[in-house]
Amino acid sequence: MNRYIVIGGGIVGSSVAFHLAKEKANVILIDREDQGRATDAAAGIICPWTSQRRNKKWYALAKGGAAFYPYLIEQLQAYGHQTGYKRVGVICLHYDSDKLQSMEERVYKRREEAPEIGEVTRLSSEEVITRFPVLSDGYEAIYVSGAARVDGRALRRALIHAAIQLGTTYVKGSATLLHKNGRVIGATVGNERFEADAVVVTAGVWAKSLLLPLGIHFLITPQRAQIVHLQHPEQHTDHWPVVMPPNNQYLLAFPKGKMVVGATHEDGVDIDCRVTAGGLYEVLHKALTIAPHLADWTHVETRVGFRPHAPNFLPIFGSVPQIEGLYVANGLGASGLTAGPYVGAELAKMILGQSTTLQQSDYDVAQAIQFL
Repeated sequence: MNRYIVIGGGIVGSSVAFHLAKEKANVILIDREDQGRATDAAAGIICPWTSQRRNKKWYALAKGGAAFYPYLIEQLQAYGHQTGYKRVGVICLHYDSDKLQSMEERVYKRREEAPEIGEVTRLSSEEVITRFPVLSDGYEAIYVSGAARVDGRALRRALIHAAIQLGTTYVKGSATLLHKNGRVIGATVGNERFEADAVVVTAGVWAKSLLLPLGIHFLITPQRAQIVHLQHPEQHTDHWPVVMPPNNQYLLAFPKGKMVVGATHEDGVDIDCRVTAGGLYEVLHKALTIAPHLADWTHVETRVGFRPHAPNFLPIFGSVPQIEGLYVANGLGASGLTAGPYVGAELAKMILGQSTTLQQSDYDVAQAIQFL
């Protein structure tokens, strides 16, 4: 039986470990459990079809990720795990009817190849308020029924626990790669040495320091996200849809009166997990402009996470050139929860020599690597 080490237990790494273990591989998952992981601070919106991004490679990945979710959730439920995943639909708001019309046409066109999009409905301002009562008046919207929400922390836990049920060994600690004669042969954690046939690095923005001793300058940059959690226990929010306003923010309701509002997109920052006054103001100011009735909700917490971005803002995954036995997946940015589980499953197939759905050359690791 082949042995594989996965370093980094975020959404991608936990998915790789689960899918390798499902194929009866011997898996060791090593995670340092750093504060600020992208998964912990992600909102959990599964709705790539309304995006205006024109990058076809990104859309193929995100579309595949959304379609993969029902299959994945069914598997995790079979192992007894819940993830907070639910198809609640999305309301895309706008004051401009022409822009709504363009979005509606785009979604209808994409539905030809993505039937999971579901129903596409134009909503009046009155219907918008009925579906999401805390919003301000005057918005028309497009409603897309296939959109879903997921709890990123719960999904990560479910993947890891299911992998452990399948025999994966979980090790908490800081890993250092073992390499010899141009090949990665394992990793050390403290005084423990683990050898493997291949090592998978899925450590997000922390992967740079892990790969540097191999002479690799990994072109991954961090983007800080601050995301606010509110609550109003008297509100029955279980069935409220996701809300996508005309700006780059969102509102995401969970059961028991919980609301997630976000997020900032802060480039050029160090890995600094502080909640800043400017970040908190930006998120709440935009949210209260769209949904003024949130002013009376309780502020529960503000989470901070770091999205990893690769060159051209396109995720990369696969084998590392010139070094045998080493695989990486990184650069998912704000698409981490949408595409991460799917990327993990595809990478596991690649490692095991199975055919993949995605064209791996479209997400070539070489574009994010410089050898020193």
